[in-house]
Amino acid sequence: MKTILLLNGPNLNLLGKRQPEHYGYETLADVEALSREACATGFQIDAKQSNWEGQLIDWIHEARGKASGIVINPGGLSHTSVALLDALNAFEAPVIEVHISQIHKREAFRHHSYISHRSDAVIAGLGIDGYGAAVRRVCKLAG
Repeated sequence: MKTILLLNGPNLNLLGKRQPEHYGYETLADVEALSREACATGFQIDAKQSNWEGQLIDWIHEARGKASGIVINPGGLSHTSVALLDALNAFEAPVIEVHISQIHKREAFRHHSYISHRSDAVIAGLGIDGYGAAVRRVCKLAG
C-alpha cells in the first residue's frame, strides 16, 4: 500500500470554528475523511496536523523514502517558512499545496507562498474539495 502524507499546519485544527467566512464549517475530520475517499486503490492517507513548524518539518523528513507524495496545507507558514520549503525540497516525491480559501483575493501578504516554489501544483479556493483534487493528483503522479 502506498502512503500519501496529508499535512495540515497551524490553526487548521480549528476548522469549522475559526473564520467560517473564509474556511467554511467543515472540520479537520471532514478533510481527512474526504481525503481518504479520494484515494485511488492501493493508496492510503497518513493524516497529521501541528501548530508547530518544527513538527511539520520532522514529519516531512520521516516521509523521505517512505511516502509516495505529500498533500500540504501549511496555513500561515506558507507565507513565512523558508525552513518548511527547505524540508520539502529534500522530499523526492510529488507535493501538492492546498489552501481552502482563495488566498489571492485576501490580504496582500497571503499572495506569496514559499511552499509554491516546491509544489507540483497549488490548489486554492475550492474549500475542502481542494484536498480531494490534491489527493487524486498525487495518486496519478505517484501511480
